[in-house]
Amino acid sequence: MKIGIVCYPTFGGSGVVATELGMALAQKGNHVHFITYKQPVRLDFISNDIHFHEVFVEEYPLFHFQPYELALSSKIVEVVEMYNLEILHVHYAIPHAYAAYMAKQMLKEKGIDIKVVTTLHGTDITLVGSHPNYKTAVEFSINNSDVVTTVSESLKGDTLRLFNIKKDIHVIYNFIDFEKYPEITDEECQRSGIAKENERIITHISNLRPVKRAADVIDIFYKIQNKIPSKLLLVGEGPDREQIEGQAKDLGILDKILFLGNSNEVNKLLCYSDLFLLPSETESFGLAALEAMAARTPVISTNSGGLPEVNIQGVTGFLSNVGDTDDMAKNGIYILESDERLQQFKQNALAQAKRFSLQNVLPSYKEMYKEVLVDCC
Repeated sequence: MKIGIVCYPTFGGSGVVATELGMALAQKGNHVHFITYKQPVRLDFISNDIHFHEVFVEEYPLFHFQPYELALSSKIVEVVEMYNLEILHVHYAIPHAYAAYMAKQMLKEKGIDIKVVTTLHGTDITLVGSHPNYKTAVEFSINNSDVVTTVSESLKGDTLRLFNIKKDIHVIYNFIDFEKYPEITDEECQRSGIAKENERIITHISNLRPVKRAADVIDIFYKIQNKIPSKLLLVGEGPDREQIEGQAKDLGILDKILFLGNSNEVNKLLCYSDLFLLPSETESFGLAALEAMAARTPVISTNSGGLPEVNIQGVTGFLSNVGDTDDMAKNGIYILESDERLQQFKQNALAQAKRFSLQNVLPSYKEMYKEVLVDCC
């Protein structure tokens, strides 16, 4: 198959999943073309089966905001024509599903019927997409896609609640490529460079936007380290970075936190971890939690969105109400205070993560592509 993938090329979950999916499809002999404004951060290589097409947006003084949707739809048309693409898989509703619809109409006038698969990932529906300024366009784009998928049952429910959707919505979960999470020995995982022998290592990974509630991470860690000697690894960059540094300084724990910025080596960082914190306001799926579990790390999270579909209460970690940092800290201490209990949670986390392996999820996408192509012929 010849497949075009449109995504955000960033560290966010939608971009990561789209990139990993494209690389996996290419390894199975498909021809994959990424169409976006810069090379995706997780795209490891370009080959005969993997191509990258950059979308350029020219600066015109007439425009207060540069028209990325126009440039993207035009680039999609160009790539589809040049490489005879059969399927266009767009990740995130805004602006990708809308640009895909415009490209589909332009191609139709040229006698080309490109099939559009739209995958909804979360805030494109629950936050941005449902805003009155965008809702009509998002609803229209979803209903005019050939196939629509969401990454969790929770997000499917939110989509049907917030929009008047006339299409069937298929749930295909996010996944983990376990080849990128090999077993790391104690010798390879040099914990001593980060923490003392008696200290636990706690981790949080996000883009540090308000929805991730990074201030709650600091609060939870503060309460845990009062009971159990610990260090906190904070991975990611975002608008709340300065605020939480100030919060940590005020609490007197700044020296116990390592701010590591963005990283392409999440699996290596997670090898140090004894506990993962994800106190988000909402998560459509919780890819960061799944990545932690794949690295044998139990998760303390909220019970919002799709997180209960990933993190199993009392088995792989614990779930609490949004903002209940006392409960999250209590549950974290419960896991960390016993070596035997911690090891059991680690084993459970890995076992649960394997349910979402690339090997298990990829066939669902391939079957969906085949069905949409059969329907067109």
